Amino acid sequence: MDVNVAAAAACAIAGLGVGLTASIAFRWSEREQNRGSGGSSRNTGPEPLQEPALPPGVDTVLSVLRSCAIVLGDGDEVVKASSAAYAMGLVRGGAVAVEQMLSLARSTRRDGEIRQIELELTRPGASARAAEPLAVSVRVAPLGSRLVLVLVEDRTERRRIEAIRRDFVANVSHELKTPVGALSLLSEAVADAADDPEAVQRFAGRMQVEATRLASLVQEIIDLSRVQDDQLKVDPEPVSVDELIAEAIDRCRQTAAAKQIVIAAGGTTGLYLVGNRGQLAAALGNLVENAVNYSPPRTRVAIATRRISSAAALGEADGELIEISVTDQGIGISEKDRERIFERFYRVDPARSRLTGGTGLGLSIVKHVAASHRGTVSVWSVEGQGSTFTLRLPAGQAPVENRASSAAPTLPAPEARS
Repeated sequence: MDVNVAAAAACAIAGLGVGLTASIAFRWSEREQNRGSGGSSRNTGPEPLQEPALPPGVDTVLSVLRSCAIVLGDGDEVVKASSAAYAMGLVRGGAVAVEQMLSLARSTRRDGEIRQIELELTRPGASARAAEPLAVSVRVAPLGSRLVLVLVEDRTERRRIEAIRRDFVANVSHELKTPVGALSLLSEAVADAADDPEAVQRFAGRMQVEATRLASLVQEIIDLSRVQDDQLKVDPEPVSVDELIAEAIDRCRQTAAAKQIVIAAGGTTGLYLVGNRGQLAAALGNLVENAVNYSPPRTRVAIATRRISSAAALGEADGELIEISVTDQGIGISEKDRERIFERFYRVDPARSRLTGGTGLGLSIVKHVAASHRGTVSVWSVEGQGSTFTLRLPAGQAPVENRASSAAPTLPAPEARS
């Protein structure tokens, strides 16, 4: 009996030891597994799934968008931003720098609704008064459960073009209305003065002036519409610079003679451009005509030509340009006006333009002709001393039959051609 009790007790002790050992081993294994997965033995529920920083494919899509893209996390931190967003000053120091955009993103994160707003922002590195503000369209949408996508589109250029278009329509209407109204009044005056031949002749002369002004305005609008897309409409051809200058001088001969203005042309002869002859003639003619119209009597207008390297002038690949400069001794142009004189219908002195019949389209045509021929136009001016307008256009080759005479030497001195 004692032997059996002792054996049973021994078996019980052995079984208890095996169970305790198994329990310790199981707990140790569980702890190691939890440690390997970063968990704790006290966790009772499953681990929440971690959302990736960006959903698959989103990074690639954002990189090809034309709009500025910013992805914000649930703490308003910038998870991803395009280089344009940094360049526009929308993101600074890893955070969105525009409070309106940040507020819009928080509202979208809260209710999941897509929102859009138009904003005007100050350009980076410029004061609010020193530069045109950036006009942007901001669109905010949820991206997954935690992220918010902000798309910003720069509409500054589009808004500027729309403003120019509105101004153009308004100015055209006004400019056309002026001579048409004058013709209407003058015709009534002629009818009332039918018994006075001298008055009829005077009014008829005024009618002719207004009709000429109206025809000039319509023609310049047509010329501008032909060149404003910066593309040549016909096959380019060699154009003699000497012929363009002679035509421009002939166009202003009567006006210059009436004001006793001498037009002198000099520089390198035998030069050729390549392009649309009509457009080039209109551009140079406008420059010379402006110089004569805005010069006081008994002064001088000079036209100079030379061949220069495009690498030195424009910083482009080596090539040759023809430079045509028109210099006057007129009233000059202020610095603030120099920034706008190539805009359509912009005139430095509107009162003087009415006297000279100017429409404000001449320099705009010059700018578009230069652009369509891959060239530039610039201005240098000092108020009270005069102005110099310079056209730089790619050099062309003379026609085969004229190449022998195109290498004429530089003129020693300007030749008066008034």
